[in-house]
Amino acid sequence: MTLPRSGRSLRHARLALGCTSVLALIIAFDAHAATDTKQVLAPEEDGKVEYLRVEGIRRTAIHSADTAALLKGSLGYSMYSAGGVSALPVLNGMADDRVATIVDGMHIASACPNHMNPAMSYIDPDSVSTAEAIAGVTPVSIGGDSTGGTVKVERRDPLFAKSGKILVTGHVRGDYRSNGGGSGASGTVTVANDMFSIRYTGSYAHASNYHTGGDGRQVRSTSYLSYNHAVTAGLKKDNHLLALTFGQQDIPYEGFPNQYMDMTNNRSTFVNGKYRGEFNWATLDVRGFWQRVDHVMNMMSDKGGHSATTGMPMNTDARTAGYAIDLTIPLSTRHKIKIGSGYDHNGLNDWWPPLANSMMMGPNTFHNINNGHRDRLGHYIEWNAQWTRRFSTQLGLRNDLIMMNTGKVAPYSWMGMMQMADIMAARRFNAASRGRTDTNFDVTATGRWHALDSLMIEGGYARKTRSPNLYERYAWGRGAMAMRMIGWFGDGNGYVGNLNLRPEIANTASVTMTWHDPKGEGWNVKLQPFYTYTEGYINVMRIGSLSNGLSMLQFVNHNAQSYGLNGSGQYRLWDSERFGQGKIVSTFSWVRGQDFVTHSGLYHQMPVNGTVGLRETWQNVTGRVDVTLVKKKSTVDWLRNEPRTPGYALLGLGASYRWRKFTLDGSIENVMNQKYYLPLGGLSLGDYKQTGVLGPLAGLGRSFNLSLTAAF
Repeated sequence: MTLPRSGRSLRHARLALGCTSVLALIIAFDAHAATDTKQVLAPEEDGKVEYLRVEGIRRTAIHSADTAALLKGSLGYSMYSAGGVSALPVLNGMADDRVATIVDGMHIASACPNHMNPAMSYIDPDSVSTAEAIAGVTPVSIGGDSTGGTVKVERRDPLFAKSGKILVTGHVRGDYRSNGGGSGASGTVTVANDMFSIRYTGSYAHASNYHTGGDGRQVRSTSYLSYNHAVTAGLKKDNHLLALTFGQQDIPYEGFPNQYMDMTNNRSTFVNGKYRGEFNWATLDVRGFWQRVDHVMNMMSDKGGHSATTGMPMNTDARTAGYAIDLTIPLSTRHKIKIGSGYDHNGLNDWWPPLANSMMMGPNTFHNINNGHRDRLGHYIEWNAQWTRRFSTQLGLRNDLIMMNTGKVAPYSWMGMMQMADIMAARRFNAASRGRTDTNFDVTATGRWHALDSLMIEGGYARKTRSPNLYERYAWGRGAMAMRMIGWFGDGNGYVGNLNLRPEIANTASVTMTWHDPKGEGWNVKLQPFYTYTEGYINVMRIGSLSNGLSMLQFVNHNAQSYGLNGSGQYRLWDSERFGQGKIVSTFSWVRGQDFVTHSGLYHQMPVNGTVGLRETWQNVTGRVDVTLVKKKSTVDWLRNEPRTPGYALLGLGASYRWRKFTLDGSIENVMNQKYYLPLGGLSLGDYKQTGVLGPLAGLGRSFNLSLTAAF
């Protein structure tokens, strides 16, 4: 297989998409030049993204093709660096599978031993209607099989016309980013009457390798190419809505600078249906979904692959299916009960085809996960009570049954000293009993008290449980090469699973205090301390060393703790017709994690960090200045050889201008072209083969970004 990175087909595709976008912009301008644009600023709530909507178009000040970037600024939220559209979410220091990530009602597990295709990579940012991040103490209705919190992303509901009318609406958008030559195009069109609606949404995103600040060095394995298509059909009658979405995503390639491998193809096909009905006695929400993922990994050209005799081909085939039923029943004007049931099936095959003329990777196929499955059946009940005008509570109970198993596996060969470690491991694994069933229970109890008109206090306790994923339990290879292919941490170490892993049980207590002026318009300050004790935290123990000095690790249960403080605030500086509205905004985050057995820090805990920004809105113009401050990373996980990183400060500028149906947004990231290293970036393995130096992953240098959106 040959990647089309610099081929004629890619240039033609980009040219065609660019011409289509320009033509659509011209048509939209010509047809609607005399129409005014409505602007609505959606309220900012706990952990939710603040959206500027222009005739239904979601706009943020973030120029990124990665949907995970939409939640930047949410309390306790950060990201593990990965591919250009595949960052892994982190809430209060807990990442990836510890965070329940729900995309349009679907619980999507990564179908990759390196977790290169996380849930949010399957939806492009322009398709998102709302995105919400809730850390720690989450309602049981959205928090099963997770310990760190919940990220919930929803597509736009279908649009409908007024009675007797026909609605034709949509928008197109184009993006450009100078660092890495990033470009993108997206658009949507809806045709509807008052009962039936059909919508098409499409997007394209591409970037070459980016360059660091300061020395302008190229960071290898940071290029990507992505296409998304979705069609949504909607039917509405009175208080009932039925929507069915069919979609497909193609990622021909995506580099991963902190992994040995890259993604050389990823195709996802999905069907997602939802029904929402309001009755006199209850509200019913039903979701059903199915997804197939065909995933291919190898090394792209800047890592020395891939051809018939180089690299290391790895294939994954996954199936996901499930349902979710939520029923909300008002018991009185002050009390309501919510009950629900959900089921998720995740089936996985992971096999590595032999490499031609290789004694290490041949002559047969390496079966890593053979017909593995992980099924979750969950039920919950949640009681919401408004005891007084100022005081309310929520109490929830949840049970999840996790059933896992996998078939027999095989190394590349059943003979030969070079593969003896994998041969012996496969024999032990095949002889073992592999079926596992976990019965997990969650409890959440929270209260909200408006002590004063200017003070609100929210607090609570949650007991959350997460069972191991398929790779944590069933990755079996003991050879150095096989172990290096397992791991989603970006640390270069090798990993092996553990059939005896227990579920994690996290006990979290958290309080959120919000002060604001009596009218809630001039200023507000929010502080959120938290503490989590995790029994059976899935960490690692060292069982050997790799030739590059890194470690061979096995997943094990330890006890651990995490604690910290999140904060945010804003203050209105001026508000007048002449000068518009100006305000200063800020965020703050501090988290610390510790393993009670090894006494090391937990892996990838973000150091103290914060932002200070100035916002100005005047008529159709908005402006922003942001300073990001990150302290040096000195507390690390020594078992994983986690690198320390120096502190840094970054300056960002941006502005938007709206004229009729057009929105023009420009920004400059890292204005001073500062060189810095990403605290959650892991090791720069993409550069390791060329430089021979294992060092932390460097961040993006100065970039000029521009986007243009037109609505019709």
